Amino acid sequence: MSLNNTYEARLVQQEPAVGAGVQILLLALLGSAIGMGPAGWLTGLVFAIATWAVLSRALHRSQLRSFGPANRVTLGRATLVGGVTALVADSFESAPPVTLLVALTAVALLLDGVDGKVARRTGTSTALGARFDMEVDAFLILVLSVYVSTQLGPWVLLIGGMRYAFVAAARVAPWLNAPLPPSFARKTVAAIQGVCLLLAGSELLPHFANTAVAMLALGSLLWSFGRDVLWLWRTSRLVEEAPAREMLELVTQ
Repeated sequence: MSLNNTYEARLVQQEPAVGAGVQILLLALLGSAIGMGPAGWLTGLVFAIATWAVLSRALHRSQLRSFGPANRVTLGRATLVGGVTALVADSFESAPPVTLLVALTAVALLLDGVDGKVARRTGTSTALGARFDMEVDAFLILVLSVYVSTQLGPWVLLIGGMRYAFVAAARVAPWLNAPLPPSFARKTVAAIQGVCLLLAGSELLPHFANTAVAMLALGSLLWSFGRDVLWLWRTSRLVEEAPAREMLELVTQ
């Protein structure tokens, strides 16, 4: 039995390594297609290695017996995000291949949600898979906000940095770590971010229209985060006040 478990664990651990290999292959294809410079190569390689290391550690800790089809879809999206990241880094040295960048981003956004559907249909939903999906989404938004900020200004970085600021704030205020109730509005706002940033970075619209689209993304994100933070704060207050109310009820009985 232990031998089977060890064999299954090794198979699961091979998946991130395969993903890293595919990532390097994609970088090689991009490099030959556009003549990608050192910044793009270095950033892409760092992304590949970091993804492999973090995912391997998470799989080891979760002790999953199967990587699962949904996680493979997410890993494929992560590979595309690595390509987008390399192209954005390379854009600081030379003119970016906008069409290629838009194409990779569009496919990554279209695949968002596919992994969740696959997980539900195959009965392979896991906490690790949900977290993996969320982190890939968040990093893509961060990279896109960096790219669009070079056209519209540094204020666009607020879009990509907001989720990471929330995570940092939760270390200081633990009540922010409480689970949130499911929300269709939250999912819609999250989906809007990628679409708006992709549209703003595609150079298809006039500058003022791109600014309006990015401001729409930022405004909706501020509303969503503000609503969730308010709900978490109110819930934490109720939890803190509950023991006091119970004690008062005991005293007055």
